[in-house]
Amino acid sequence: MTKPRRILFVTGTRADFGKLEPLALAARDAGHHVAFFVTGMHMLPAYGLTKVEVHRVPGVDVVEFLNHREGDPQDVIFAKTVIGFSDHLRVEPPDLVVIHGDRVEAMATALVCATNYVRCAHIEGGEVSGTIDEVFRHCNTKLAHSHLVSSLTARRRVLAMGESADCVHVIGSPELDTHSAPSGVTLEAVRARYDIPFDSYGIVIFHPVTSEAETMGQQAADLFGVLEVSGQSFVVIRPNNDPGVDAIQEVIASLPPARFRVLPSMRFSHFSELLRNAAAIIGNSSTGVREAPFLGTPSLDIGTRQTNRALSASVHQAAAADHASIAAFLQDDWGKRHPPSQEFGAGRSADNFLAVLADPDFWTRPLQKHFMEGDA
Repeated sequence: MTKPRRILFVTGTRADFGKLEPLALAARDAGHHVAFFVTGMHMLPAYGLTKVEVHRVPGVDVVEFLNHREGDPQDVIFAKTVIGFSDHLRVEPPDLVVIHGDRVEAMATALVCATNYVRCAHIEGGEVSGTIDEVFRHCNTKLAHSHLVSSLTARRRVLAMGESADCVHVIGSPELDTHSAPSGVTLEAVRARYDIPFDSYGIVIFHPVTSEAETMGQQAADLFGVLEVSGQSFVVIRPNNDPGVDAIQEVIASLPPARFRVLPSMRFSHFSELLRNAAAIIGNSSTGVREAPFLGTPSLDIGTRQTNRALSASVHQAAAADHASIAAFLQDDWGKRHPPSQEFGAGRSADNFLAVLADPDFWTRPLQKHFMEGDA
């Protein structure tokens, strides 16, 4: 193994923390010094103040940075994050910064790393969605020095963007590591902790699509309207705080509590147990196209947020206004189990991550990047 390194993981949401935690734990156990830079939604009480989940991880350092107030546009959040992260790097410079996905916080920190020649690894690059998130994700690919992708398809896309093949590693989707093991809690304990009274339930996670912010209220009304008349019961996880979220929140606030249990967030282990026992998951979260197929839970992907992202047979698609298709899914696929899908890995991402870190070449590759013609 190479000498112990200082590795800093950047997390802005409950979702990316679930992906980064298995890698951070593996790096910690391998002897590296691990820290989290915690910002974004984690810092907001309205979204569950999920920074507490990061603080529960033993043996790691946690640095908090409040990068926005409610209602701040994404460009302002970006600017604040650039300033705050730049200041932090000058106080505690790491050997490696690990970012994830397509959030504005990840793009801001990747930019700071690129301009200061700090080694940066990007998790889950090379994926598509058809929204502004995809633009952010591809920006992160060009800013980062190393790429830890979830599939061979994603690897091909990263190579097509001119990245060096030596810097692109297929490790799978990290959150599957957690879902591949027992959750450590019972469904009864989950129901008791979160006051969920339903025996049979679906999970709903419906995030704003920033390029469709003006229509998100109507989309939410269409979706939840069909769910309400279906006769089924649902656990609703509140959406991300992106443009358009207020209109979605207004619809959620009007739902009858007897059939809709609304939660700002959940502990990851508890959510994993809830998902593996759900009759279905509906909405536009990546959970529906990635974790749910891995667990064999049927999912209905609504709208454009995850367009072209997954091919699993358990994933169905519908527009929010397509009431007939949504109703048909609830009728025909509710409670139907599917064979587990390994489209995004087999739950061994942490081991693959450690193998990347153990390669001495990983730490000595030049930080000045060049476009690789025809490397794909």
